[in-house]
Amino acid sequence: MDDQSAATSARVELSRRGLDDLIAVLQHDGYRVVGPTVRDDAVVLAELGSGSDLPAGWSVDSAPGRYRLRRRADAAVFAHSAGAQSWKQFLHPAHRTLWTTDDRGFTPASAPAVRYAFLGVRACDLAAITTLRTVLRGGSADRIDPLIITVGCTEPGGVCFCASMGTGPDPGPGYDLSLVELIDERGHRFVVDIGTQRGGDVLAALPSLQSAAPADVQSAHDAVAAAALQMQRAMPEVDLRQLLVDSRESPRWDDIAERCLQCGNCTMVCPTCFCTTTEDHTDLATGAAEHSQRWASCFEIDFSYLHGGAVRQSGASRYRQWLTHKLSSWHDQFGSSGCVGCGRCIAWCPVGIDITAEAAALAADARSAGGVDS
Repeated sequence: MDDQSAATSARVELSRRGLDDLIAVLQHDGYRVVGPTVRDDAVVLAELGSGSDLPAGWSVDSAPGRYRLRRRADAAVFAHSAGAQSWKQFLHPAHRTLWTTDDRGFTPASAPAVRYAFLGVRACDLAAITTLRTVLRGGSADRIDPLIITVGCTEPGGVCFCASMGTGPDPGPGYDLSLVELIDERGHRFVVDIGTQRGGDVLAALPSLQSAAPADVQSAHDAVAAAALQMQRAMPEVDLRQLLVDSRESPRWDDIAERCLQCGNCTMVCPTCFCTTTEDHTDLATGAAEHSQRWASCFEIDFSYLHGGAVRQSGASRYRQWLTHKLSSWHDQFGSSGCVGCGRCIAWCPVGIDITAEAAALAADARSAGGVDS
């Protein structure tokens, strides 16, 4: 939204206590409220018992191959950047049983009916949820319709680059409620935008709601806009889709492969990577069998296995496959990029490979060869 609409659009103000009340209302309505909390020296996503479980007073320092919690001087609850986990784990579980069979016959698995409320969804992750639903249309992601409460980022992490991907830091459409956190001499509060009737109905159950002051609406808008300018990383301003196609034979892939451990961390933490494999487990004592699905990675040597062996045997070819799919051929399949700029693959790469730096290097090589347009 532009400055004028930011200053005049109706918004609701929620106090810090009001956020706790919001969680309680959602739980009373039968939602399992999932949000950020601190566990094992990281901000993780877990079911919240109450508002006291939120990571009040914590920020995150992130860099290539580095993620550390840092104490803040204030009690902000959403001032941290994305951790290793994403909302993908709820929409596209890491492991799930597809069917079982025993002496009683064949039984297809049925997913339990769970009403989720996702609290604290970043703009990049909201874009990732939309992407996953496109990719997995008709699958597990369609069976879950969470109430989504987003948070406009005001303090990007060291590896964030959502602004250059057009996915943040201001959340796009698709949320039920959207919050921007403000802390100043007037106190700790949230400016709330209502995205759907469902979100409005939840807010209506809270006591003593009041309209946000125009000055606060403007402050919230300015804080999120400023975050876009604070990001330390960006994708190069080129046609990434064509760049990756033209860079198929680039020697850069061998350079990356010399550093890459082929561990697959980048695919596991990526909020949009969706590849899976299936496994069968049998119990010889009882005759029971289980057919299950688990996340897989294109960095696994067996991922491209066909009769006679793996198609992509080198580390260079597997990294090229991942990056080309993420930034280029994803467009051909699903009509968008597969990258939302969250930076998780950078922070959780053990050797600190930076997807933005590698894309920039490919672009520089292409410019030197006279083959890339901005």
